[in-house]
Amino acid sequence: MTTNHAISRRTLVRGALLGSATALLAPAGAAPAGASTAGPAGVPLRLPAPTGPHPVGLRTVHLTDPSRTDPWVGGVREVMLTVLYPARTVRGCPRAPQLSPTAAGIFADYAPLVHPGLPEPGEVDWGAVLTHGHVDAPPLPGRRPVLLYSPGGGDSRTLGTSLAEDLASHGRVVVLVDHPGDATQVELPGGMRTTVLFGPPDPATFRTMVDTRVADLRFVLDRLGDLPTASVTDPRRLGAYGHSAGGTAAVYAAHDDARIRAVANLEGYLDLRPLDGPDPFGRPLLLFRSEGFEGAARIDSSWAGLRAHRAVLRRGGHGAFTDYGALVPQLHAAGLVTDAARAALVGTGDPAPTRAALRHRVGDFFERSFRS
Repeated sequence: MTTNHAISRRTLVRGALLGSATALLAPAGAAPAGASTAGPAGVPLRLPAPTGPHPVGLRTVHLTDPSRTDPWVGGVREVMLTVLYPARTVRGCPRAPQLSPTAAGIFADYAPLVHPGLPEPGEVDWGAVLTHGHVDAPPLPGRRPVLLYSPGGGDSRTLGTSLAEDLASHGRVVVLVDHPGDATQVELPGGMRTTVLFGPPDPATFRTMVDTRVADLRFVLDRLGDLPTASVTDPRRLGAYGHSAGGTAAVYAAHDDARIRAVANLEGYLDLRPLDGPDPFGRPLLLFRSEGFEGAARIDSSWAGLRAHRAVLRRGGHGAFTDYGALVPQLHAAGLVTDAARAALVGTGDPAPTRAALRHRVGDFFERSFRS
């Protein structure tokens, strides 16, 4: 069931999956807390620390859905999850790296192909980047809201690590969902599985991709009671959010499943299929786009008439909703990313206030939604 595809510099197309970014994959293992984050070029890449009062625990989960056939490679559908949660203590629990050594090598090859302007292979040690999630830390007692995250098209789940860690540090359980087949790489128990998609998807392929993601999200909701954090989750406070194609999937999942009480769409198109009127599911909806997104006209058209909370990430670009918002400015400062590439990837804004605005807007949205 695990497939591996050689990367062709002639066939991998920029923006292969509708404005997506390449993935950073969270492995099941962990790196020592004091591991260096300096790459071959001496660039100390760091993810920003979460701002909440709680340390963050991390567990990696593999699930199989015997009721579905994987649409890309056949066989039983598999998904990988990273579960982030407020921890009671993190003593003796190492911080997880963002990529395993194998995933880091794949990412290094893919990154400059999907997003021209990112460093070439060998220029950055992507495997040295640490998350702030502590592996297998015991969860803080108490019932917590649960948020499911679907990444951008082609992305692996932990390109959303920084925002998810911040949400978890403020008392939520956040489940990052991988979607094997369209993600550039997903590390399954049976081995590394790479994308089957090259080049922009036609409408039918994109529909399959989003429908598969919607089914993945609903399957994870069905299995929340089986996750290692089941004792601290509140099934009455379930939300979903996603970036780009993941935002599209999160909205359609909420449309189809009343268990999702609030949904945040971070720059995902909503013209895949009609929604039911201006208030399609009668629950809180956040529509959040960046000021610099090249697909703004289509975003505005597909969001027109919907009753929702709306926000704009000033001086941000499409990738500013992801961990690229923190990593690309560091690469730019080190001379490994040009001015033009930085602006195209994450916008021109100062990363600290841009990140603060994103974290506050998404966190406040879910906080208010679950109080209503």
